[in-house]
Amino acid sequence: MTSARRNGRLVGVGLLVVFVVAALLAVWFRHTFHRVEKTFYLPPDGEAAYNPLYALAKTLQADGVKVNARQRLLLDDNALAREDTLLLFNDPRALSPPEADRLLAWVEAGGHLLVRTPLYSPGEDLAGPDAPQTAMLDLLSVWLVDGEPECEAFQVEGEDHHVEFCAGRRFAFDDVEPELAWGNLQDGYVYARLSQGRGHVDVLADFDFMANTEMRALARGTLDEPPKGGLRDGPHRVLARQVLAPNYGRGTMHLVYAAEMPSLWRILFVRGWMVWAPLLLALAAWLWMRMQRFGPSVPSPAGERRSLLEHVRASGEHLYRYGRGVMLYAAVRQAFLARLRRRDPVAAALSGDPQVAAIAERTGLPAERIRVALNAPASHDRQAFRDRISLLIQLRNRL
Repeated sequence: MTSARRNGRLVGVGLLVVFVVAALLAVWFRHTFHRVEKTFYLPPDGEAAYNPLYALAKTLQADGVKVNARQRLLLDDNALAREDTLLLFNDPRALSPPEADRLLAWVEAGGHLLVRTPLYSPGEDLAGPDAPQTAMLDLLSVWLVDGEPECEAFQVEGEDHHVEFCAGRRFAFDDVEPELAWGNLQDGYVYARLSQGRGHVDVLADFDFMANTEMRALARGTLDEPPKGGLRDGPHRVLARQVLAPNYGRGTMHLVYAAEMPSLWRILFVRGWMVWAPLLLALAAWLWMRMQRFGPSVPSPAGERRSLLEHVRASGEHLYRYGRGVMLYAAVRQAFLARLRRRDPVAAALSGDPQVAAIAERTGLPAERIRVALNAPASHDRQAFRDRISLLIQLRNRL
């Protein structure tokens, strides 16, 4: 048997074995595989990711109510009709006094306004100078109750026991008789409807029952079970319908919310790691290349035998020894006059006795000494040379 035939038979046997194994695996897979359907609830996307009232707006639109949802109040661009409803989901401290007066005038004409109390902050002083100032609540004679939030029982027929306003700040009134109220004078109120002319103002401790479903839980990832909370709960739908009742279906429902957008740094950290991680590694590599190493990588160059100051001193001694002291004096005198031109141009422009007098007045030295210092000494008078050099340096330092 030749080697080619033997190799051909080995290849044929190998292909047969592979085919048999593949067939057995296919039979086993079809026998043991079972199709299972599983539902995962993904995080919100688009407007639902930043609009906490998105579910409420869609619910109202499905019920035939005209909705105008926006992030800011913008009264000049969004006119309020008499039978409209305005829900301010934002912190009421964002309202300015002119806006509060304008909204109350609209309510007196027949509008329906819903506001909330400021968020609870542990240890916040409600009576001090740093107490939260809310123009709208002040105009309504509503004041905040000091104390931690407590849940309020809420029972709907056919539903399980329920509680509301567990994180809301309670409030009370001064000389106001509300149409509807939920709470008591001792612990404070969580809801009240106040009459203002032809309209109404509803004050609530919180609007969480009308917000989207489990926004924070969905933002962290998928959920295996159906999300709860928000308008998915029956008691929340009943309460929302009662709160929106005065002008429901007669006008436009204005929903003003604060966008719940994550910070830019968080977005860059979570979603931009493909960019900043390589850049961080490149920066670390560059710093490692540029950092100072311990110990020289090459031998230090041999230092010069004498410094520059030694050369200057040697040059001066050489000139002085060979009767060239006048040149050294001229250099010092030119340095003094150069500084005089920078510090006192008027004195530098003078000459003779007026210049000497101006220099004496500025430096406080006698004019006779200055006159002597400005005249070159004789080349053989070493004492005069040293005195005049010293005096010129002193004058230069006093300018």
